[in-house]
Amino acid sequence: MSKPVIGFIGLGLMGGNMVENLQKRGFTVNVMDLNKEAVAAVLARGNASEASSAKELAEKSDIIQLCVTTSEVVESLVYGENGILAGIKAGSVLIDFGTSIPSSTQKIGADLAKKGAGMIDAPLGRTPAHAKDGLLNIMAAGDKATFDKYEPVLKEQGENVFYLGQLGAGHTTKLINNFMGMTTVCAMSQAFAAAEMAGVDRAQLYDIMSSGPSNSPFMKFCKNYAVDGVSDLGFSINNANKDLRYFRQMMSDLGSGSLIADGTSASLSAAVDRGMGHGNVPEIFDYFVDLKS
Repeated sequence: MSKPVIGFIGLGLMGGNMVENLQKRGFTVNVMDLNKEAVAAVLARGNASEASSAKELAEKSDIIQLCVTTSEVVESLVYGENGILAGIKAGSVLIDFGTSIPSSTQKIGADLAKKGAGMIDAPLGRTPAHAKDGLLNIMAAGDKATFDKYEPVLKEQGENVFYLGQLGAGHTTKLINNFMGMTTVCAMSQAFAAAEMAGVDRAQLYDIMSSGPSNSPFMKFCKNYAVDGVSDLGFSINNANKDLRYFRQMMSDLGSGSLIADGTSASLSAAVDRGMGHGNVPEIFDYFVDLKS
């Protein structure tokens, strides 16, 4: 049986490697991205074409996949002039691999359903290197019948594909995960900054904390920067800031809030305002060291 044609929008480091993996596995792809060098690299591998609009891409594809930065970008691609909603075919599906606001995802899913199309939210874990080899962790959610239909394709892209329930559950889980992780990194980075300001040896602080229940891979990432000057987490302050903003929006949509998330978000936003947004999250240590009352 022939493989479905996949339309892919978003050829950044993660998305570009995901498309390369699909091509290696024999899929035909239609792509769209503002980075024409990234598009050219896809076309050079063959079995690929460039779409001039999201509508055209949707019309020519059985599966539309997005790997873009924000919910705002997703909505513009879906609802904009010549957008996905205008071109998607009945029986096809939109898969959002980004980290989006669950309420936005659910709204889009409802509008796609009116056209007979499905939606899966499927945020990702692991790295671009895993993406190139089809070894991502994929947190998928949506109508079970839709998930079952497209799970074989997701398994070509991920080593571990988790089904989490109804549409929005994937993005919810990813936001909870990133809230916890980025809050941990901010807290540990400020702990190292407090040691620096107080004249306490940061390496010894790490030895003490890591010998107890606070030890974690995140602590090691923070130590690598705060003690050794090596920035190797690979997740930017800008991305963390966006995800905390989305987590807070999600909590508001649930009729609640989070004082802890408010604090983490305030620290990340302040670091972004200081011009540090492109640095990895443990580099917020420098912001905390320079912070004055």
